[in-house]
This record gives sequence, structure tokens and C-alpha cells, in this order.
Amino acid sequence: MSDDIVPRPETPLSAQPDFLLNGRVRLLQPDGGYRAAIDPVFLAAITAATDGERVLDVGTGTGAAALCLAVRVPAAAVIGLEQRADACAFARRNAVLSGVAERVEVVQGDLLAPPQVLGSAGFDRVMMNPPYLKAGAACRPPDDWKAAANVEGAAGLPDWVRFADAMLKPRGTLTMVHRADRIDDILQALRGRFGSLVLVPLWPKPGVEAKRLLLVARKGGRAPARLTAGLTVHNPEGGYSPAAERVLRDAEALVF
Repeated sequence: MSDDIVPRPETPLSAQPDFLLNGRVRLLQPDGGYRAAIDPVFLAAITAATDGERVLDVGTGTGAAALCLAVRVPAAAVIGLEQRADACAFARRNAVLSGVAERVEVVQGDLLAPPQVLGSAGFDRVMMNPPYLKAGAACRPPDDWKAAANVEGAAGLPDWVRFADAMLKPRGTLTMVHRADRIDDILQALRGRFGSLVLVPLWPKPGVEAKRLLLVARKGGRAPARLTAGLTVHNPEGGYSPAAERVLRDAEALVF
């Protein structure tokens, strides 16, 4: 195994991998640092890639969304872009552990200065899980990885959307998971670049307002926006709903 597959020793690994999609994705993550949850699994599920398409996962982190998509769509090619060298090492290792290393490439780089290897306007789909909080709107976590994952840095939400626009083919599709209370910022960032929006609220439980939403938008799209019925993540007793189980365990796509 080459050295670039192995996480740097100064970044402690979790003792055991986390498992996504009922064990089909194995995810080693930093011990005590940022850890992916279910948001990237839902992001991969709403990304309707088909065989032969090229998909870019922006801010791939340890690779959760990219690996879930690669497992669900075996003939799609997925590239994960990640700024942190240690996160790239985790993502590459996780691709090997999950058996999809030949179809998941991890590129280190900054969306504000994209690596030349990405080219431009060459992807069928771009998916992203940007930092949820505006810079200055919250206290930054002491762990720098958590801070980078949760709080915007030099690149704000409009920068993420502009980058997606530059990477996508004409009529290409952007998918995103974000906080529901930032819908105004999201719509403003999309204006003039993306249309044909499909908004999918993620309801924590029946009768509880959405904290997260999934979004699908088409580059240059002109169709009217749609607000779907969304998906309820947990049942009243606290366990996952049947619809959520089908996504989280059975790798079922989300279609609206």
C-alpha cells in the first residue's frame, strides 16, 4: 500500500471503522475530531448519478458521500475535492477499505484555486455539503478540522456555488445538503446560475420543523421550483423511519 493511502500518524484514527449503508461503506475517521454523520448519506442518495457519469464531491472530507455514491452507482466515476491533506489521506484509505478505490479519486486542493487536474465544465453532477455556519456567526470549535467542516472560512456559500457552476457541464446538476434556516442565502447564491430547483426538507420527527434540507438544481434550468413533501428521518419513538432506513441501510436512492 502506498504512503499516500495511509493517514498521517499525527492524526489519530478511530479504533474501529464506522459503517454506512449496512456495512457496504467502511469509514475510518479521526479519533475525537470531526466525524461524518447521516447528512452525506442523504446527499449521495439525492444525487441521481447514472452509469458512466462523472461526479465531483466538493469538500469530501473522509469520503462519506463519495463512497456512498460509488457503492450505489457502480459505473459512475467519482472525484472528491478536499483541502486538508489529512482528510484526503483518510478518504483514500476509506476508498480502499470500501472496495471502490478504482472508481473514487481524491484530489487535494482549494475550490478558490482549483487544481488544474479538475479542468472545467467537465462534470455531469456536483454534490456538496458546505460548512453550515457563516464566518463570525458562531464560535469556532477548538478542533481545526471541526471548525473547517462547520464554519465557513475564506470560501463562503456563494463561492461554493460559483465553483459548482464552473465545474458542471451545461445543464449539469448540483445537489446540496444544508441547514434549512439558510434557505435565503442558498437561493441568493443560486440566482442567475441555477434553476429548476427541487427542495427536500428533512423532518427530524413528525410535527417537528426541518433542520436540514436537500436541494437539487440544474445549471441554467428554467423550470419552476418545487417544494416536496420531504422525508421524515425518525419515527415518534426515536428510531429511523422506514423511508430513512431504506436510504441509510439499503442504499436506496431518493427520488422526488
